[in-house]
Amino acid sequence: MTGLRLGPLLRYVDGESAGTATIWVETDRPCTAEVRCEGGAYGSSRTFLIAGHHYALIPVTGLTPGTTVSYEVLLDEVRVWPPEDSPFPPSVIRTPAPAGPGAPDGPDTPGAPDLHVSFGSCRWASAPVGEPDPVGPDALHTLAATLTADPGAVRPDVLLLLGDQVYADETSKTTRRWLAERRDLAVPPGAEVADYEEYTHLYDESWSDPQVRWLLSTVPSCMIFDDHDVIDDWNTSASWVAEMRTEPWWRERILSGLMSYWVYQHLGNLSPAELASDKLYAAVRAEQDGTDRLREFAAEADADPACVRWSYRRDFGRTRLLMVDSRAARVLEEGHREMLDEEEARWVRHQALTDPGDRDHLLIGTSLPWLLPPLVHDAESWNAALARGERGKRWARFGEALRRAADLEHWAAFPTSFDKLARLIAEVGSGPDAPATVCVLSGDVHHAYVAEPAWRTGQPTSRVVQLTCSPVHNSIPLSIRLGFRFGWSRVGRRLGRAFARHGRVAAPSVTWGRTGGPWFGNQLMTLSLRGRTARLSLAQAQAVGGEQNGGTRLVTVDERELAP
Repeated sequence: MTGLRLGPLLRYVDGESAGTATIWVETDRPCTAEVRCEGGAYGSSRTFLIAGHHYALIPVTGLTPGTTVSYEVLLDEVRVWPPEDSPFPPSVIRTPAPAGPGAPDGPDTPGAPDLHVSFGSCRWASAPVGEPDPVGPDALHTLAATLTADPGAVRPDVLLLLGDQVYADETSKTTRRWLAERRDLAVPPGAEVADYEEYTHLYDESWSDPQVRWLLSTVPSCMIFDDHDVIDDWNTSASWVAEMRTEPWWRERILSGLMSYWVYQHLGNLSPAELASDKLYAAVRAEQDGTDRLREFAAEADADPACVRWSYRRDFGRTRLLMVDSRAARVLEEGHREMLDEEEARWVRHQALTDPGDRDHLLIGTSLPWLLPPLVHDAESWNAALARGERGKRWARFGEALRRAADLEHWAAFPTSFDKLARLIAEVGSGPDAPATVCVLSGDVHHAYVAEPAWRTGQPTSRVVQLTCSPVHNSIPLSIRLGFRFGWSRVGRRLGRAFARHGRVAAPSVTWGRTGGPWFGNQLMTLSLRGRTARLSLAQAQAVGGEQNGGTRLVTVDERELAP
Protein backbone atom coordinates (compact mmCIF):
# COMPACT_ATOMS: atom_id res chain seq x y z
CA MET A 1 0.00 0.00 0.00
CA THR A 2 1.23 3.48 -0.87
CA GLY A 3 2.21 5.49 2.21
CA LEU A 4 2.17 9.20 3.01
CA ARG A 5 5.79 10.10 3.72
CA LEU A 6 5.28 13.78 4.56
CA GLY A 7 2.37 16.20 4.62
CA PRO A 8 -0.31 17.04 3.84
CA LEU A 9 0.51 20.76 3.80
CA LEU A 10 -2.34 23.14 3.07
CA ARG A 11 -0.50 25.75 1.05
CA TYR A 12 -2.70 28.00 -1.08
CA VAL A 13 -6.29 29.03 -0.33
CA ASP A 14 -7.84 31.54 -2.70
CA GLY A 15 -8.26 34.79 -0.76
CA GLU A 16 -10.67 36.40 -3.22
CA SER A 17 -13.01 34.09 -5.16
CA ALA A 18 -12.32 31.38 -2.53
CA GLY A 19 -13.03 28.50 -4.90
CA THR A 20 -9.62 26.81 -4.96
CA ALA A 21 -6.83 25.54 -2.74
CA THR A 22 -3.67 23.44 -3.08
CA ILE A 23 -2.41 20.65 -0.84
CA TRP A 24 1.17 19.31 -0.99
CA VAL A 25 2.16 15.72 -0.20
CA GLU A 26 5.18 13.46 -0.41
CA THR A 27 4.48 9.75 -0.90
CA ASP A 28 6.66 6.64 -0.73
CA ARG A 29 5.89 5.47 -4.30
CA PRO A 30 4.22 6.74 -7.48
CA CYS A 31 0.46 7.07 -7.18
CA THR A 32 -2.60 9.20 -7.78
CA ALA A 33 -3.14 11.54 -4.84
CA GLU A 34 -6.67 12.75 -4.12
CA VAL A 35 -8.25 15.26 -1.76
CA ARG A 36 -11.91 14.74 -0.91
CA CYS A 37 -13.66 17.45 1.04
CA GLU A 38 -16.83 17.46 3.06
CA GLY A 39 -19.46 18.99 0.79
CA GLY A 40 -18.03 17.66 -2.45
CA ALA A 41 -14.97 19.81 -3.27
CA TYR A 42 -12.31 17.62 -4.85
CA GLY A 43 -8.87 17.46 -6.39
CA SER A 44 -6.46 14.86 -7.71
CA SER A 45 -2.97 14.77 -9.18
CA ARG A 46 -0.46 12.18 -10.27
CA THR A 47 2.83 12.27 -8.37
CA PHE A 48 6.05 13.44 -10.00
CA LEU A 49 9.52 12.07 -9.29
CA ILE A 50 12.59 13.99 -8.09
CA ALA A 51 15.75 12.16 -6.98
CA GLY A 52 13.88 9.05 -5.94
CA HIS A 53 11.14 10.95 -4.06
CA HIS A 54 7.50 11.23 -5.10
CA TYR A 55 5.49 14.44 -4.71
CA ALA A 56 2.12 15.88 -5.65
CA LEU A 57 0.60 19.33 -5.38
CA ILE A 58 -3.12 18.72 -5.50
CA PRO A 59 -5.38 21.53 -6.79
CA VAL A 60 -8.74 21.46 -4.98
CA THR A 61 -11.74 23.05 -6.71
CA GLY A 62 -15.40 23.49 -5.86
CA LEU A 63 -14.91 25.13 -2.48
CA THR A 64 -17.70 27.41 -1.27
CA PRO A 65 -16.80 30.91 0.00
CA GLY A 66 -17.25 31.48 3.72
CA THR A 67 -17.15 27.82 4.72
CA THR A 68 -14.93 25.49 6.73
CA VAL A 69 -14.76 21.93 5.39
CA SER A 70 -12.80 18.94 6.58
CA TYR A 71 -10.83 16.91 4.04
CA GLU A 72 -9.21 13.53 3.57
CA VAL A 73 -6.17 12.51 1.50
CA LEU A 74 -6.30 9.29 -0.49
CA LEU A 75 -3.45 7.60 -2.34
CA ASP A 76 -4.61 5.22 -5.05
CA GLU A 77 -8.08 5.43 -3.49
CA VAL A 78 -6.91 4.39 -0.01
CA ARG A 79 -7.33 6.95 2.78
CA VAL A 80 -4.04 7.89 4.44
CA TRP A 81 -5.02 11.16 6.13
CA PRO A 82 -6.16 11.70 8.76
CA PRO A 83 -4.70 8.61 10.44
CA GLU A 84 -7.24 6.30 12.04
CA ASP A 85 -5.94 6.99 15.55
CA SER A 86 -5.32 10.74 15.11
CA PRO A 87 -5.60 12.69 18.39
CA PHE A 88 -6.05 15.94 16.47
CA PRO A 89 -9.17 17.71 15.20
CA PRO A 90 -9.97 17.16 11.51
CA SER A 91 -7.78 18.99 9.02
CA VAL A 92 -9.90 21.66 7.37
CA ILE A 93 -9.87 24.14 4.52
CA ARG A 94 -11.38 27.44 5.62
CA THR A 95 -12.38 29.81 2.83
CA PRO A 96 -13.00 33.53 3.28
CA ALA A 97 -16.45 35.01 2.87
CA PRO A 98 -16.95 37.16 -0.23
CA ALA A 99 -16.55 40.92 0.08
CA GLY A 100 -19.55 43.19 -0.32
CA PRO A 101 -22.34 44.86 1.66
CA GLY A 102 -22.84 43.10 4.96
CA ALA A 103 -19.77 40.90 4.43
CA PRO A 104 -17.13 40.76 7.18
CA ASP A 105 -15.24 43.78 5.83
CA GLY A 106 -18.35 45.95 5.93
CA PRO A 107 -18.77 48.65 8.56
CA ASP A 108 -21.97 47.06 9.86
CA THR A 109 -20.34 43.78 10.87
CA PRO A 110 -19.05 43.56 14.45
CA GLY A 111 -16.97 40.74 15.84
CA ALA A 112 -13.77 39.00 14.85
CA PRO A 113 -11.31 40.55 12.38
CA ASP A 114 -11.45 39.45 8.77
CA LEU A 115 -7.89 38.23 8.46
CA HIS A 116 -5.32 36.90 10.95
CA VAL A 117 -1.78 36.80 9.55
CA SER A 118 0.80 35.09 11.80
CA PHE A 119 4.47 35.27 10.92
CA GLY A 120 7.98 34.51 12.09
CA SER A 121 11.27 32.98 10.95
CA CYS A 122 14.25 30.91 12.01
CA ARG A 123 13.05 27.51 13.15
CA TRP A 124 15.06 24.52 14.23
CA ALA A 125 13.05 21.31 14.26
CA SER A 126 11.35 20.41 17.54
CA ALA A 127 13.35 18.20 19.88
CA PRO A 128 12.56 14.46 19.67
CA VAL A 129 9.78 13.28 21.95
CA GLY A 130 11.03 12.75 25.50
CA GLU A 131 14.17 14.85 25.09
CA PRO A 132 14.60 18.26 26.73
CA ASP A 133 14.62 21.14 24.27
CA PRO A 134 17.84 23.15 24.70
CA VAL A 135 16.33 26.30 23.16
CA GLY A 136 12.93 26.22 24.81
CA PRO A 137 9.45 25.52 23.46
CA ASP A 138 8.83 25.65 19.71
CA ALA A 139 6.31 28.41 18.88
CA LEU A 140 4.78 26.40 16.00
CA HIS A 141 4.47 23.28 18.15
CA THR A 142 2.89 25.36 20.91
CA LEU A 143 0.47 27.06 18.51
CA ALA A 144 -0.62 23.61 17.30
CA ALA A 145 -1.11 22.40 20.88
CA THR A 146 -3.16 25.51 21.67
CA LEU A 147 -5.48 25.01 18.70
CA THR A 148 -5.81 21.30 19.42
CA ALA A 149 -6.77 21.90 23.05
CA ASP A 150 -9.21 24.69 22.18
CA PRO A 151 -10.81 24.24 18.74
CA GLY A 152 -12.66 27.52 19.30
CA ALA A 153 -9.45 29.53 19.68
CA VAL A 154 -8.71 32.14 17.04
CA ARG A 155 -6.48 30.50 14.45
CA PRO A 156 -4.33 32.15 11.78
CA ASP A 157 -5.88 32.48 8.35
CA VAL A 158 -2.37 32.23 6.92
CA LEU A 159 1.07 31.51 8.34
CA LEU A 160 4.03 33.38 6.82
CA LEU A 161 7.36 31.60 7.30
CA LEU A 162 9.97 34.24 6.53
CA GLY A 163 13.12 32.19 6.07
CA ASP A 164 15.37 29.56 7.62
CA GLN A 165 12.64 26.91 7.52
CA VAL A 166 15.51 24.40 7.57
CA TYR A 167 19.15 24.80 8.58
CA ALA A 168 21.43 23.17 6.03
CA ASP A 169 24.52 24.36 7.89
CA GLU A 170 23.45 23.74 11.52
CA THR A 171 22.17 20.19 11.84
CA SER A 172 20.75 18.50 14.93
CA LYS A 173 22.40 15.67 16.86
CA THR A 174 19.90 13.25 15.34
CA THR A 175 20.69 14.42 11.81
CA ARG A 176 24.44 14.33 12.44
CA ARG A 177 24.16 10.69 13.50
CA TRP A 178 22.20 9.94 10.33
CA LEU A 179 24.76 11.79 8.18
CA ALA A 180 27.60 9.86 9.80
CA GLU A 181 26.01 6.61 8.62
CA ARG A 182 26.03 7.90 5.01
CA ARG A 183 29.50 9.44 4.68
CA ASP A 184 32.69 10.54 6.44
CA LEU A 185 31.94 13.75 8.35
CA ALA A 186 35.66 14.58 8.42
CA VAL A 187 35.35 15.42 4.72
CA PRO A 188 33.71 18.78 3.83
CA PRO A 189 30.96 19.80 4.15
CA GLY A 190 31.15 17.71 7.29
CA ALA A 191 28.02 17.77 9.45
CA GLU A 192 26.23 20.10 7.01
CA VAL A 193 23.96 18.70 4.31
CA ALA A 194 25.64 17.80 1.04
CA ASP A 195 22.96 16.72 -1.45
CA TYR A 196 19.26 16.49 -2.24
CA GLU A 197 18.69 13.33 -0.22
CA GLU A 198 20.09 15.02 2.87
CA TYR A 199 17.83 18.02 2.29
CA THR A 200 14.82 15.69 2.24
CA HIS A 201 15.90 14.49 5.68
CA LEU A 202 15.89 18.08 6.98
CA TYR A 203 12.33 18.63 5.78
CA ASP A 204 11.25 15.29 7.27
CA GLU A 205 12.75 16.29 10.59
CA SER A 206 11.20 19.76 10.53
CA TRP A 207 7.67 18.90 9.33
CA SER A 208 7.03 15.38 10.65
CA ASP A 209 6.58 16.40 14.31
CA PRO A 210 2.93 15.36 14.87
CA GLN A 211 1.79 18.73 16.24
CA VAL A 212 3.49 20.74 13.49
CA ARG A 213 2.37 18.29 10.81
CA TRP A 214 -1.26 18.75 11.85
CA LEU A 215 -0.86 22.54 12.05
CA LEU A 216 0.54 22.77 8.52
CA SER A 217 -2.28 20.53 7.26
CA THR A 218 -4.96 22.97 8.43
CA VAL A 219 -3.43 26.48 8.30
CA PRO A 220 -2.39 27.78 4.86
CA SER A 221 1.26 28.79 4.60
CA CYS A 222 3.42 31.12 2.51
CA MET A 223 7.21 30.68 2.57
CA ILE A 224 10.41 32.37 1.42
CA PHE A 225 14.00 31.30 1.95
CA ASP A 226 16.80 33.00 3.83
CA ASP A 227 20.47 32.14 4.07
CA HIS A 228 20.39 29.05 6.32
CA ASP A 229 18.05 27.28 3.90
CA VAL A 230 21.26 27.08 1.84
CA ILE A 231 24.19 28.30 3.98
CA ASP A 232 24.98 31.09 6.42
CA ASP A 233 25.61 34.42 4.65
CA TRP A 234 24.45 33.06 1.29
CA ASN A 235 25.21 35.67 -1.41
CA THR A 236 26.87 38.10 0.98
CA SER A 237 29.21 39.47 -1.70
CA ALA A 238 30.73 38.78 -5.10
CA SER A 239 33.99 37.62 -3.53
CA TRP A 240 32.07 35.28 -1.22
CA VAL A 241 30.35 33.67 -4.22
CA ALA A 242 33.63 33.33 -6.11
CA GLU A 243 35.29 31.74 -3.11
CA MET A 244 32.45 29.30 -2.49
CA ARG A 245 32.52 28.18 -6.13
CA THR A 246 36.07 26.94 -5.63
CA GLU A 247 34.89 24.50 -2.94
CA PRO A 248 34.47 21.01 -4.46
CA TRP A 249 31.27 20.35 -2.45
CA TRP A 250 29.56 23.67 -3.13
CA ARG A 251 27.97 22.99 -6.53
CA GLU A 252 26.06 19.96 -5.25
CA ARG A 253 24.99 21.92 -2.17
CA ILE A 254 23.63 24.96 -4.00
CA LEU A 255 21.87 22.92 -6.69
CA SER A 256 20.32 20.63 -4.08
CA GLY A 257 19.29 23.63 -1.97
CA LEU A 258 17.51 25.30 -4.88
CA MET A 259 15.94 22.07 -6.09
CA SER A 260 14.59 21.16 -2.66
CA TYR A 261 13.34 24.71 -2.07
CA TRP A 262 11.44 24.58 -5.36
CA VAL A 263 9.81 21.27 -4.41
CA TYR A 264 9.15 21.73 -0.70
CA GLN A 265 8.49 25.45 -0.44
CA HIS A 266 8.19 27.41 -3.70
CA LEU A 267 5.57 25.36 -5.55
CA GLY A 268 3.06 25.76 -2.74
CA ASN A 269 3.41 29.55 -2.89
CA LEU A 270 1.81 29.57 -6.34
CA SER A 271 -1.88 29.70 -7.19
CA PRO A 272 -3.46 26.97 -9.35
CA ALA A 273 -3.53 29.42 -12.26
CA GLU A 274 0.19 30.18 -11.84
CA LEU A 275 0.97 26.47 -11.63
CA ALA A 276 -1.00 25.82 -14.81
CA SER A 277 1.16 28.32 -16.71
CA ASP A 278 4.50 27.31 -15.12
CA LYS A 279 6.61 25.71 -17.86
CA LEU A 280 9.08 24.11 -15.46
CA TYR A 281 6.30 22.52 -13.40
CA ALA A 282 4.73 21.16 -16.58
CA ALA A 283 8.06 19.81 -17.82
CA VAL A 284 8.89 18.10 -14.52
CA ARG A 285 5.46 16.46 -14.37
CA ALA A 286 5.69 15.33 -18.00
CA GLU A 287 8.94 13.44 -17.38
CA GLN A 288 9.05 9.94 -15.96
CA ASP A 289 11.82 11.31 -13.74
CA GLY A 290 12.00 15.12 -13.48
CA THR A 291 15.34 15.22 -11.65
CA ASP A 292 17.53 16.22 -14.60
CA ARG A 293 15.14 18.95 -15.74
CA LEU A 294 14.93 20.43 -12.26
CA ARG A 295 18.68 20.21 -11.84
CA GLU A 296 19.19 22.10 -15.11
CA PHE A 297 16.86 24.80 -13.81
CA ALA A 298 18.76 25.04 -10.50
CA ALA A 299 22.07 25.39 -12.36
CA GLU A 300 20.61 28.18 -14.50
CA ALA A 301 19.21 29.93 -11.42
CA ASP A 302 22.59 29.78 -9.68
CA ALA A 303 24.52 31.02 -12.71
CA ASP A 304 22.02 33.77 -13.59
CA PRO A 305 19.72 34.67 -10.68
CA ALA A 306 17.82 37.13 -12.88
CA CYS A 307 16.41 34.25 -14.95
CA VAL A 308 14.07 33.14 -12.16
CA ARG A 309 11.69 34.92 -9.82
CA TRP A 310 11.19 33.50 -6.35
CA SER A 311 9.17 36.53 -5.20
CA TYR A 312 5.40 36.28 -5.42
CA ARG A 313 2.14 38.07 -4.66
CA ARG A 314 -0.88 36.91 -2.73
CA ASP A 315 -4.12 38.84 -2.27
CA PHE A 316 -6.38 38.21 0.71
CA GLY A 317 -9.43 40.27 -0.12
CA ARG A 318 -8.31 43.89 0.32
CA THR A 319 -4.95 42.92 1.85
CA ARG A 320 -2.00 42.39 -0.50
CA LEU A 321 1.10 40.41 0.40
CA LEU A 322 4.31 40.88 -1.59
CA MET A 323 6.81 38.23 -0.58
CA VAL A 324 10.19 39.53 -1.73
CA ASP A 325 13.29 37.42 -2.39
CA SER A 326 16.09 39.27 -0.62
CA ARG A 327 18.69 36.50 -1.08
CA ALA A 328 18.92 35.08 -4.60
CA ALA A 329 17.97 38.23 -6.54
CA ARG A 330 20.94 40.30 -5.38
CA VAL A 331 23.38 42.24 -7.57
CA LEU A 332 26.76 41.78 -5.89
CA GLU A 333 29.20 43.77 -8.04
CA GLU A 334 30.98 46.26 -5.77
CA GLY A 335 29.97 49.78 -6.62
CA HIS A 336 26.65 48.56 -8.04
CA ARG A 337 25.28 46.43 -5.20
CA GLU A 338 21.51 46.04 -5.09
CA MET A 339 19.28 43.87 -2.95
CA LEU A 340 17.08 43.25 -6.02
CA ASP A 341 18.14 43.06 -9.64
CA GLU A 342 16.56 45.50 -12.07
CA GLU A 343 13.76 43.23 -13.28
CA GLU A 344 12.95 42.05 -9.75
CA ALA A 345 12.78 45.63 -8.48
CA ARG A 346 10.53 46.57 -11.40
CA TRP A 347 8.21 43.65 -10.59
CA VAL A 348 7.99 44.60 -6.91
CA ARG A 349 7.22 48.19 -7.78
CA HIS A 350 4.51 47.18 -10.25
CA GLN A 351 2.83 44.83 -7.78
CA ALA A 352 2.94 47.42 -4.99
CA LEU A 353 1.35 50.13 -7.13
CA THR A 354 -1.21 48.01 -9.01
CA ASP A 355 -4.90 48.43 -8.09
CA PRO A 356 -4.67 51.69 -6.12
CA GLY A 357 -7.69 52.19 -3.93
CA ASP A 358 -8.46 48.47 -3.82
CA ARG A 359 -6.13 47.70 -0.91
CA ASP A 360 -6.65 48.45 2.77
CA HIS A 361 -3.28 47.00 3.77
CA LEU A 362 0.00 46.25 2.00
CA LEU A 363 2.28 43.63 3.57
CA ILE A 364 5.85 43.41 2.30
CA GLY A 365 7.49 40.17 3.39
CA THR A 366 11.28 40.19 3.32
CA SER A 367 13.36 37.77 5.36
CA LEU A 368 15.78 40.57 6.25
CA PRO A 369 14.54 43.64 8.17
CA TRP A 370 14.44 46.91 6.28
CA LEU A 371 14.77 48.96 9.48
CA LEU A 372 17.42 47.68 11.89
CA PRO A 373 18.67 49.07 15.21
CA PRO A 374 20.37 52.36 14.18
CA LEU A 375 23.84 51.25 15.24
CA VAL A 376 23.55 48.07 13.17
CA HIS A 377 22.21 50.00 10.18
CA ASP A 378 25.03 52.53 10.24
CA ALA A 379 27.65 49.82 10.80
CA GLU A 380 26.41 47.95 7.73
CA SER A 381 26.33 51.10 5.57
CA TRP A 382 29.82 52.00 6.77
CA ASN A 383 31.03 48.48 6.04
CA ALA A 384 29.53 48.58 2.54
CA ALA A 385 31.38 51.84 1.86
CA LEU A 386 34.66 50.36 3.07
CA ALA A 387 34.24 47.20 0.99
CA ARG A 388 33.63 49.17 -2.20
CA GLY A 389 36.86 51.11 -1.61
CA GLU A 390 35.65 54.39 -0.16
CA ARG A 391 38.68 54.50 2.21
CA GLY A 392 41.16 52.62 0.01
CA LYS A 393 42.20 49.04 -0.69
CA ARG A 394 43.42 48.25 2.81
CA TRP A 395 40.11 49.27 4.33
CA ALA A 396 38.30 47.40 1.54
CA ARG A 397 39.98 44.12 2.53
CA PHE A 398 39.08 44.79 6.15
CA GLY A 399 35.50 45.61 5.18
CA GLU A 400 35.02 42.36 3.29
CA ALA A 401 36.42 40.29 6.15
CA LEU A 402 34.22 42.11 8.66
CA ARG A 403 31.14 41.77 6.45
CA ARG A 404 31.46 37.99 6.49
CA ALA A 405 32.42 37.69 10.16
CA ALA A 406 29.58 39.89 11.46
CA ASP A 407 26.82 39.07 8.93
CA LEU A 408 26.63 42.67 7.69
CA GLU A 409 24.39 42.05 4.69
CA HIS A 410 20.87 43.34 5.38
CA TRP A 411 19.08 46.11 3.46
CA ALA A 412 21.39 48.64 5.10
CA ALA A 413 24.36 46.99 3.37
CA PHE A 414 22.67 47.86 0.05
CA PRO A 415 22.09 51.61 0.62
CA THR A 416 20.68 52.31 -2.85
CA SER A 417 18.12 49.54 -2.44
CA PHE A 418 17.27 50.74 1.07
CA ASP A 419 16.40 54.19 -0.24
CA LYS A 420 14.51 52.79 -3.25
CA LEU A 421 12.30 50.77 -0.92
CA ALA A 422 11.76 53.88 1.21
CA ARG A 423 10.66 55.86 -1.85
CA LEU A 424 8.37 53.08 -3.02
CA ILE A 425 6.70 52.81 0.39
CA ALA A 426 6.23 56.59 0.47
CA GLU A 427 4.66 56.52 -2.99
CA VAL A 428 2.33 53.64 -2.11
CA GLY A 429 1.42 55.24 1.20
CA SER A 430 0.58 58.72 -0.09
CA GLY A 431 -2.55 60.17 -1.59
CA PRO A 432 -6.29 59.51 -1.33
CA ASP A 433 -5.99 55.87 -2.43
CA ALA A 434 -3.27 54.96 0.07
CA PRO A 435 -3.78 51.82 2.17
CA ALA A 436 -4.34 52.26 5.90
CA THR A 437 -1.06 50.47 6.69
CA VAL A 438 2.13 49.43 4.96
CA CYS A 439 3.79 46.74 7.07
CA VAL A 440 7.27 45.37 6.36
CA LEU A 441 7.37 41.86 7.84
CA SER A 442 10.77 40.35 8.59
CA GLY A 443 12.72 37.92 10.76
CA ASP A 444 16.38 36.81 10.81
CA VAL A 445 17.73 38.79 13.78
CA HIS A 446 16.55 36.53 16.64
CA HIS A 447 14.47 39.10 18.43
CA ALA A 448 11.21 40.95 17.84
CA TYR A 449 10.52 44.66 17.64
CA VAL A 450 8.35 47.35 16.10
CA ALA A 451 10.01 50.30 14.36
CA GLU A 452 8.40 53.28 12.66
CA PRO A 453 10.06 55.54 10.05
CA ALA A 454 9.77 59.27 9.45
CA TRP A 455 10.59 60.69 6.02
CA ARG A 456 12.80 63.74 5.83
CA THR A 457 10.45 65.16 3.21
CA GLY A 458 6.81 64.21 2.75
CA GLN A 459 5.44 61.79 5.36
CA PRO A 460 3.07 59.16 3.86
CA THR A 461 -0.55 59.14 4.97
CA SER A 462 -0.41 55.35 5.55
CA ARG A 463 0.83 54.06 8.89
CA VAL A 464 4.21 52.49 8.03
CA VAL A 465 5.77 49.96 10.40
CA GLN A 466 8.65 47.52 10.41
CA LEU A 467 7.47 44.36 12.20
CA THR A 468 10.29 41.94 12.95
CA CYS A 469 9.72 38.57 14.60
CA SER A 470 12.21 35.77 15.14
CA PRO A 471 13.01 33.13 16.12
CA VAL A 472 10.16 30.66 15.97
CA HIS A 473 12.43 28.08 17.58
CA ASN A 474 16.14 28.77 17.93
CA SER A 475 18.87 29.89 20.28
CA ILE A 476 19.17 33.48 21.49
CA PRO A 477 22.72 33.95 22.83
CA LEU A 478 23.41 36.59 25.46
CA SER A 479 25.59 38.43 22.93
CA ILE A 480 22.55 38.93 20.69
CA ARG A 481 20.43 40.21 23.56
CA LEU A 482 23.06 42.68 24.72
CA GLY A 483 24.15 43.71 21.23
CA PHE A 484 20.70 44.54 19.93
CA ARG A 485 19.68 46.35 23.10
CA PHE A 486 22.78 48.51 22.76
CA GLY A 487 22.08 48.97 19.04
CA TRP A 488 18.77 50.66 19.89
CA SER A 489 20.26 52.89 22.60
CA ARG A 490 21.15 56.57 22.27
CA VAL A 491 24.83 55.78 22.78
CA GLY A 492 24.60 53.11 20.08
CA ARG A 493 22.95 55.57 17.72
CA ARG A 494 25.77 58.10 18.22
CA LEU A 495 28.40 55.41 17.69
CA GLY A 496 26.68 54.39 14.47
CA ARG A 497 26.79 57.94 13.13
CA ALA A 498 30.53 58.01 13.88
CA PHE A 499 30.95 54.88 11.74
CA ALA A 500 28.91 56.51 8.97
CA ARG A 501 31.05 59.63 9.00
CA HIS A 502 34.22 57.57 8.73
CA GLY A 503 32.79 55.75 5.72
CA ARG A 504 31.58 59.02 4.15
CA VAL A 505 28.09 57.56 4.11
CA ALA A 506 25.18 59.86 3.34
CA ALA A 507 22.29 59.87 5.76
CA PRO A 508 19.44 57.54 4.71
CA SER A 509 16.25 59.06 3.34
CA VAL A 510 14.30 58.16 6.47
CA THR A 511 14.88 58.26 10.20
CA TRP A 512 13.21 55.75 12.52
CA GLY A 513 12.74 54.75 16.09
CA ARG A 514 11.77 51.67 18.00
CA THR A 515 8.20 51.82 19.28
CA GLY A 516 8.03 48.28 20.65
CA GLY A 517 10.50 45.72 22.01
CA PRO A 518 13.05 44.34 21.86
CA TRP A 519 11.49 41.02 22.85
CA PHE A 520 13.51 37.83 23.12
CA GLY A 521 12.05 34.32 22.97
CA ASN A 522 10.53 31.75 20.63
CA GLN A 523 7.65 33.78 19.26
CA LEU A 524 5.08 34.62 16.59
CA MET A 525 3.56 37.95 15.64
CA THR A 526 -0.03 38.17 14.41
CA LEU A 527 -1.66 40.94 12.44
CA SER A 528 -5.45 41.06 12.81
CA LEU A 529 -6.98 43.04 9.96
CA ARG A 530 -10.60 44.11 9.62
CA GLY A 531 -11.44 46.64 6.94
CA ARG A 532 -8.95 49.47 7.42
CA THR A 533 -8.24 48.63 11.04
CA ALA A 534 -5.14 46.70 12.11
CA ARG A 535 -4.09 45.24 15.43
CA LEU A 536 -0.76 43.59 16.27
CA SER A 537 -0.05 40.99 18.93
CA LEU A 538 3.12 39.15 19.92
CA ALA A 539 2.93 35.75 21.59
CA GLN A 540 5.82 33.77 23.06
CA ALA A 541 6.01 30.03 23.69
CA GLN A 542 6.62 29.48 27.38
CA ALA A 543 7.04 26.35 29.47
CA VAL A 544 4.46 25.52 32.10
CA GLY A 545 5.46 23.45 35.11
CA GLY A 546 8.71 21.90 33.91
CA GLU A 547 8.13 21.57 30.19
CA GLN A 548 9.44 18.43 28.49
CA ASN A 549 8.00 18.52 25.00
CA GLY A 550 4.63 19.40 26.44
CA GLY A 551 3.34 21.69 29.11
CA THR A 552 3.76 24.82 27.00
CA ARG A 553 1.51 27.73 26.19
CA LEU A 554 1.47 30.85 24.06
CA VAL A 555 1.61 33.97 26.22
CA THR A 556 0.70 37.33 24.72
CA VAL A 557 3.43 39.78 25.69
CA ASP A 558 2.33 42.77 23.62
CA GLU A 559 -0.79 44.03 21.87
CA ARG A 560 -1.25 47.34 20.07
CA GLU A 561 -3.43 49.11 17.56
CA LEU A 562 -1.71 49.97 14.29
CA ALA A 563 -4.74 51.45 12.55
CA PRO A 564 -7.62 52.04 14.99
